[in-house]
Amino acid sequence: MRKLVPVMIILLLLVGIVTDTSFAQQADQLKRLKKRVAVFDFEDKSDHRYRWWTGQSVGEGMADMLTTELVKSGKYRVMERQAIDKIMQEQNLGQSGAVTPQSAAKVGQLLGVELAIIGAVTEFGWKKSDIGGRIKKKGFGLGVSSASATVGIDVRFTNTNTGEIIAAENVRKEESKRGLGIDTRDFSFKDRNQFDQSLVGKAARKAVEEIMDKLDDQMENVQWQAKIIKVSGNTVYINSGAEAGVNVGDVFTVYAKGEELIDPDTGLSLGSEEEKIGQIGVTSNSIGNGKASKCVIRSGSGFETGNLVRVK
Repeated sequence: MRKLVPVMIILLLLVGIVTDTSFAQQADQLKRLKKRVAVFDFEDKSDHRYRWWTGQSVGEGMADMLTTELVKSGKYRVMERQAIDKIMQEQNLGQSGAVTPQSAAKVGQLLGVELAIIGAVTEFGWKKSDIGGRIKKKGFGLGVSSASATVGIDVRFTNTNTGEIIAAENVRKEESKRGLGIDTRDFSFKDRNQFDQSLVGKAARKAVEEIMDKLDDQMENVQWQAKIIKVSGNTVYINSGAEAGVNVGDVFTVYAKGEELIDPDTGLSLGSEEEKIGQIGVTSNSIGNGKASKCVIRSGSGFETGNLVRVK
């Protein structure tokens, strides 16, 4: 019996090491896997005095600005605007000009994104005022003026799997300047450089940065997900690869999606029953220039196109 005690201790230590390693691997996956985001055109609820230098409305311009910064951050996979517009047109969604959480969720599901960002620009403009006081020099009086620009955005983050708004935020940023004979032309812009240097451009930049910070906080509550796009014998292809942070050797769990459950009162999707059908291991993450991965079935059966792929 005494001889068995050291053996049991060693076995328990080994089990602990394996468990810790498994948790560490899963934590690493969750940290590096990039979730997919779709940014829809913001509704323009401002006074419509301004248009982007490209001719776009303020709502479209702010959405493009956010999309660009999300891509530059390298944290997410961001859907192209053309893909979003194509699905919107094919599904006859957003005809009223305003995207709803339900329509955004439907488009998001078709595009395979985890989160949709919708919103409205509520303030976008500037004002100039004399703030009192005059500077006297050699008998002359110079008026001191101030100018400020404000950008306000109501933004909502929508879980595309359920159509539920997981966060609604109001972002309002202001930039101001004080000086002698401030020129109001600082607030009109004809190209990107002029916009970036203007007060309203600087306020818009701050608003986008705050939205991105809020998105980072919320994405921790959104589950990473991919889908099976093809099954061939013991080989499975999924729609995420190196571009999404998938590594060779990663192991994922596969679920078969059941019938969608719709709330009769709200019309929102409550998700669907899911059945765990097995696990797959990544053997190549460079299919389609890193947009897809080739996997081998490690356990289970009944794999089909459209099955959900998640971190185990």
